[in-house]
Amino acid sequence: MKLVKEETVKPIKGGTILSPLGYKAGGMHTGLRYAKKDFGVIYSEKPAQCGAVYTQSHFQAAPLKVTQESISQSHKLQAIVVNSAIANACTGEQGLRDAYQTREWTAERFQIPEEYVAVASTGVIGEWLPMDKMKKGCSEIQVDADPESAQSFQQAILTTDTIEKSSCYQVMIDGKTVTIGGCAKGSGMIHPNMATMLGFITTDATISSDVLQTALKTAIDQSFNQITVDGETSTNDMVISLANGMVEHVALHDDHPDWTHFQKGLTLVCEDLAKQIARDGEGATKLVEVNVTGAPSHQDANILAKKIVGSNLVKTALFGGDPNWGRIVGALGHSGVDLIPHQCDIRIGDTLVFSKGTPQPFNEEEVSRYMQAEHVSISVSLQSGKGIGKAWGCDLTYDYVKINASYRT
Repeated sequence: MKLVKEETVKPIKGGTILSPLGYKAGGMHTGLRYAKKDFGVIYSEKPAQCGAVYTQSHFQAAPLKVTQESISQSHKLQAIVVNSAIANACTGEQGLRDAYQTREWTAERFQIPEEYVAVASTGVIGEWLPMDKMKKGCSEIQVDADPESAQSFQQAILTTDTIEKSSCYQVMIDGKTVTIGGCAKGSGMIHPNMATMLGFITTDATISSDVLQTALKTAIDQSFNQITVDGETSTNDMVISLANGMVEHVALHDDHPDWTHFQKGLTLVCEDLAKQIARDGEGATKLVEVNVTGAPSHQDANILAKKIVGSNLVKTALFGGDPNWGRIVGALGHSGVDLIPHQCDIRIGDTLVFSKGTPQPFNEEEVSRYMQAEHVSISVSLQSGKGIGKAWGCDLTYDYVKINASYRT
């Protein structure tokens, strides 16, 4: 009898942030938004090792400063409290006091040390939080481990998003099943080096905070930092990962025989969420993936891929279904990466449209029809090295202008 080898990394359909052992979550309506849920909490039954990556903006919002302080004290977290509607950014000393107060109330609610609480906010910049509503959320929030509670949390963190975003994978570590679940919000002000997004990743793996931090940074560089919607970066962007060690195995590190399984699972969760954010770009009708091969280095390939998906001219051509490959050439030409034009090949889908400095004959109507699809692929081969890179984005539509012209109203 032939034994079937179990997959070492596999997706879990319908999995959530509560699929790993030992986590609860919940979401509720406090009145920060007119009718939708606007307040949520993720809670771990035991203190979890943690890693976090933050926005590169110089204007970091108050919640980020409080969260960074919490993590710096013990490198452990047990609860993450999140509100939508109001970002609590650029709000001075009052905003900082409000973030600390939110942390204190959450710690009291779950009877844990204040430094075990992370705080996150998303929404309009420059407005103070109505603290009576925040207190209501902290005192009344209910958390549970069922799928409905995960969905409730995911709904509570959305702003202009049109869909909830989640992903889950299981990996084999020392012959035991470890689960990695994630959710995120993000739709506009999305650009590499973090974006106006919040991401939360849970796992029941046994791993130290410093190793988890390294793994998270590696995963983010290949996922969240490779998406762009509109070239804008926000003040509140943050991804937090929790590892509560509920599955007991030899602690993970980069020399562990199953390390690559964990890193791959974590990266796939982040990649899934990143693509969902790109597809849900404000007003977007399609997701575009750009693959660059043959670049002088992986870094160069990533720069080129991001340059293409970030080009407004490429994005509008995608919206119109116009196979104008000159827009792609234009983006490549001012990327700052040295390349040899007469060695460059460009494909839209499977169709070669430009090769070795020369336009290629192709059926424009056929390629235009391909570009009307929900998922569009652009491939660039530079044939000048072994560097490969990938990035994701979306088209630029009339609705993007409508949404952002009246964001506060």
